[in-house]
Amino acid sequence: MSKTRVVITGLGATTPVGGDVASTWEALLAGKSGAKLLTADWVEELPVKIAAPAAVEPTEIIERVKARRLDRNAQFAVVAAREAWADSGLADVELDKTRLGVAIATGIGGLLTTLTNYDLLQKGPRRVSPLAIPMLMPNSAAANVGLELGALAGVQTPVSACASSNEAISLAADQIRLGRADIVVAGGAEGSIAGLPLAAFGQMMALSKRNDDPERASRPWDVDRDGFLLGEGAGVLVLESYEHAVARGAKIYAEFAGAGITADGHDIVQPDPTGSGAERAMKQALREGDLATGDIVHINAHATSTPAGDVAEAIAIRKALGKVADTAVATAPKSMIGHLLGAAGAVESIATVLALHHRLVPPTINLDKVDDGVELDIATEPRKLADGDIAALNNSFGFGGHNVALAFKSV
Repeated sequence: MSKTRVVITGLGATTPVGGDVASTWEALLAGKSGAKLLTADWVEELPVKIAAPAAVEPTEIIERVKARRLDRNAQFAVVAAREAWADSGLADVELDKTRLGVAIATGIGGLLTTLTNYDLLQKGPRRVSPLAIPMLMPNSAAANVGLELGALAGVQTPVSACASSNEAISLAADQIRLGRADIVVAGGAEGSIAGLPLAAFGQMMALSKRNDDPERASRPWDVDRDGFLLGEGAGVLVLESYEHAVARGAKIYAEFAGAGITADGHDIVQPDPTGSGAERAMKQALREGDLATGDIVHINAHATSTPAGDVAEAIAIRKALGKVADTAVATAPKSMIGHLLGAAGAVESIATVLALHHRLVPPTINLDKVDDGVELDIATEPRKLADGDIAALNNSFGFGGHNVALAFKSV
């Protein structure tokens, strides 16, 4: 693969703590939680009644006719992609659309459409929407973003559980480095706060049951953590070849340095307790980015607030970085935004890019006592990063043993 430089020139997000990048970043720095007690009728019989819904309804932003043709998952993707595209300045540039690609991931896809139309089917087949299939298919979000932008270089949808959108970002960088595109709009979206996922994750004992204290329910690395908090939203980044970005005078947030993609080969849901797969992913990202461990000053951790996962990742970070793990500032945004599943990596990649850009790391909240198995330098308040050339890692791991680590560099 060529060493074509790839940079980040646009950011877009809609999350449980903000309807755009600016409000999300402000909330993360302030340590604001997006967790809430759900009040819908369908929640009544569920043992877990808390989640982190989007701060701004996508239907308040997207035109009503278009919104009705999109599953919630795709609505989030369109909102975030529009912001990222506008932020990049590419809307004002004459482009060769055959050099423009899209890679928008999801973990579950159009679940709400599937559930709604299954209920309608019980009342008769003619009640099912003729738009059900294009709304529920997992590639719907990517396809609709591609159609809006007129992308002709390829539209792709990685589905690797909670590692999906980091995989999409890696795929986007590969497309540019392989010469298949100059620009790729990449990220992930998820809109699956519903009875079935909450019941299913609850049956797996994966969710926090702190119904009486939702804002303190997600507590990565804390000795009293009891599971993750389901979130929703989307994150989208514009990746562009450095040459193309400089030629048009684009602002550049950071450089994409490298990616590591591995598998645990251990269990369908439980992480390898040795952290071996995650360690290899981080080391691969460093090698691909020509980075030394000493270049890493920040780690945006996957850290979902599950008992096994948080410790396994902490072990992997120490194995991958050695003594650098003592000084690289780690943080866990899921303490505030919950777990956005297939959108988690993209939203947290945005946070990682902004941490490098602003030289400032958001805190981890709800961390009262660090688990003995976690030996990391964790930010519990905003932490400044050094001047000069610095780099950061963003980890995402998913059911099935998927591991994706991304490395970014300052510019």
